Amino acid sequence: MIEVGVVGAGAMGNGIAQVAAQSGHTVYVYDTQNHALEKAKSKLEAILNRLVEKGRITQEDKDATFGRVHYVDSLQPMKNTGLVIEAIIEKLSAKQSVFEVLEGIVSKETILASNTSSLSIASIAAVAKHPERVVGIHFFNPAPLMPLVEIVPSMLTSNQVTESSRALVDSWKKVTVLAKDTPGFIVNRVARPFYSEAIKMYEEGVASPETIDHALKTIGGFRMGPFELTDLIGHDVNYVVTETVWKEFFYDPRFKPSISQKRLLEGRMLGRKTGRGWFNYTEGAEMPDPNKDETLGRQIVDRIVAMLINEAADAVLMGIGTPKDIDLAMTKGVNYPKGLLAWADEIGIETVLERLEGLFAEYGDDRYRPCVLLKRMAKSGKTFF
Repeated sequence: MIEVGVVGAGAMGNGIAQVAAQSGHTVYVYDTQNHALEKAKSKLEAILNRLVEKGRITQEDKDATFGRVHYVDSLQPMKNTGLVIEAIIEKLSAKQSVFEVLEGIVSKETILASNTSSLSIASIAAVAKHPERVVGIHFFNPAPLMPLVEIVPSMLTSNQVTESSRALVDSWKKVTVLAKDTPGFIVNRVARPFYSEAIKMYEEGVASPETIDHALKTIGGFRMGPFELTDLIGHDVNYVVTETVWKEFFYDPRFKPSISQKRLLEGRMLGRKTGRGWFNYTEGAEMPDPNKDETLGRQIVDRIVAMLINEAADAVLMGIGTPKDIDLAMTKGVNYPKGLLAWADEIGIETVLERLEGLFAEYGDDRYRPCVLLKRMAKSGKTFF
């Protein structure tokens, strides 16, 4: 069984190390900060102890897993690894520096992977002497709990590296999907309208945040509404991802961020972590009551789901992923109640197209332009599945 390296001892890096160690791998976790290593080690032990207390694993399993993870202050122990996953800050120059150093340490056969959620794998691989061995392996937070992992080869990645990476992560009992190296990959691209269209409706005065959340949960079947979810994620994370995807797509109106969310970020009202976001989480504060009008709720759900389907269809058109992988990604990565493309088949492609064309005609805004694939499918009577 190969040894695995993880660069970065933050929550994501430590979570990936746990997943690999629980699957039987010896893992080396590196960080430049000793206090980060100490914190990560204590955190992992505490997590494993809780799993023992809950009866999820035995004490023997805990001891074995914990014993496989080595927290190191040098990259040299990575020399015998078969895979190294980088999980540091989302800064291209920092990631490139890590890969340049690693290439001088690891063997020629070692796969070098980035856990980036927003940066180009090709740009990260560009500094490598052997870019064919660089691939994206994008886990979702928290890595031990979230089943989905996006495998993202660049145009430089070899097929063997792609296949080996996917097979290895599959063996860790994760659900893998293959995504094209484009901004946001599958999940962070396709999910944008869930947040942006909800915020746009709030800004227009269509409905309040609590009403939109209520409709999407009770009528749409989503586990969380977009406002409570962005408050949970943190606006310093969610807004930045939205802005990054928008910029990377050359300011395509479909991904345009909102002024309202930017103001929350600027005011340090980041959500639950600061006690204020769309909602007030300070002690004694009460959540506002939603408008439970079913007609309004149905309008909200129909509009947002149509926008999500449009983005999923565009991802198919542009070869970002297969219909199966895209639906799998959205159900396993962000817990959507149904795969969006299967949902399109259920609603009817023509009905979805009518809703989008209605919005486009009303607003004249390019964010509502229907995907040409939906037009072709409606014309030919085809379905996704």
